[in-house]
Amino acid sequence: MKIICIGRNYAAHAAELGNARPDEPIVFMKPGSAVLANGKPFYYPEFSKDIHYEVEVVVKIAKNGRHVQPQFALDYVDSIGLGLDLTARDLQQKCKEKGQPWEIAKAFDHSAPLSAEFIAPAALPDTDDIEFSLEKNGEEVQHGHSRNMIFSITELICYVSKFFRLQKGDLIFTGTPEGVGSLAVEDELVGYLWTKEGKREMLRTRVK
Repeated sequence: MKIICIGRNYAAHAAELGNARPDEPIVFMKPGSAVLANGKPFYYPEFSKDIHYEVEVVVKIAKNGRHVQPQFALDYVDSIGLGLDLTARDLQQKCKEKGQPWEIAKAFDHSAPLSAEFIAPAALPDTDDIEFSLEKNGEEVQHGHSRNMIFSITELICYVSKFFRLQKGDLIFTGTPEGVGSLAVEDELVGYLWTKEGKREMLRTRVK
């Protein structure tokens, strides 16, 4: 299983971090050890003092494929879930200042809390406008619509598959909207997706 992540895919989020709007998808990877099963606590690592939450729609890939064409892209979507792209912002800034890759800030162990449940696309009101949100300690801190992504799910699947052979079970983290912020010990994060039946809790983790 590959965890393929997309950076700066919402213009408002890029702006809040002072980053330019990208001309093509920004791609990075997380290893399998980054996955944190839904409900398990996230233990604040000793190597950072500034871990940020970023809630994202996650696409689970249905089948193998390379060089996917736009008209077939959605056939590669098995189901939709939620994930957190946890980021050691202090490490990321140091790496960026030195012109170095920033995997240590994005791909460390348990940096990808993931919903235990994934939902079939047919259960969503509109796969072109997936609504989702994140609460921290009961207060909403992020609320997004996938219609605001710079690069759509179709575009991401086509772009990524030019470089990496997609395989069944791969995950694509599609980027985060504005509202990211820092975490502290004892914070609780709860993520939601809107289905045809209404708002549905998908993800929950507490910081230890």
